[in-house]
Amino acid sequence: MSVVGVLTDTTASLPPALVKDAQIEMISYYVHRGLDTLRDMIDVQPEPFARYLAQTDRLPTTSNPSIGDYLTGLKRLAERTKEIVALTMTSKGSGAYQACRAAVEVLRERMPEVRVEVIDTLKVAMSQGWAAIEAARLARENKPLSAVADRARDVAQKSTMLMTADSLKYLYLGGRIGRAQHFVGSLLNIKPLIGMDDGVIVGLGAARTRAKAYAKIVELMCQQVGAQARIKIAYTHVAAEDQVAQLRELIEQQFDCVETITTWLSPALGVHSGPGTVGVHFYPVDQNRG
Repeated sequence: MSVVGVLTDTTASLPPALVKDAQIEMISYYVHRGLDTLRDMIDVQPEPFARYLAQTDRLPTTSNPSIGDYLTGLKRLAERTKEIVALTMTSKGSGAYQACRAAVEVLRERMPEVRVEVIDTLKVAMSQGWAAIEAARLARENKPLSAVADRARDVAQKSTMLMTADSLKYLYLGGRIGRAQHFVGSLLNIKPLIGMDDGVIVGLGAARTRAKAYAKIVELMCQQVGAQARIKIAYTHVAAEDQVAQLRELIEQQFDCVETITTWLSPALGVHSGPGTVGVHFYPVDQNRG
């Protein structure tokens, strides 16, 4: 049993097997489809949800976990540890960070012996996920709370997200387009490239074809960490495994990928990017750290 427990939410898009192995406590976002309120990664799963998105003309909405949701998860962790690191997606795109902080305040009144560090990753998807993974791994080495929290912050800060999709349609309809608004006029005619800057989605360019979009992603990665850099990388997608394979082939020609994860975006994120989305989430690693 780890000295420190790690909690995050389903938008991290962590593979379920990895969540189980790392003993990460997951809190579900919500997907609202008509009159139904569905718990992300519990009531609604990525693959059937992607098929639904491809056919619907009415986009579902999403909402972040409540204070009560976080409190329940924190209390579950507190049954086996008295020190917790809680990671949320960017506070600039969701109310999860504020809800988690409020839950910690309630927990402190009821269980003052439990210490919780809440971290706003300012990231999303597997950029957030990597921070949770590496925090959990350090926790399993029985490192103290301060070291686990510092590791999570360091990985979140170093992690980069680059993503492309068939169009910006879903981000636009879902109101999550951030500073990529200037692409809207060409929604159906380009393969947009998006990333994050200080917790906000931004446009990084556009391409006319998938191949050109993938070449641009590799170029941006080289600018970020340098060609042949040692990296840990996660590929995220929405019903686009074949496209991931194409992008991965290009990336592995340019970088030393010391760890690779491929995973679906959770439905709570997939609703905003749509079928055909492919993304990378990576950070550089030094020679002395796996």
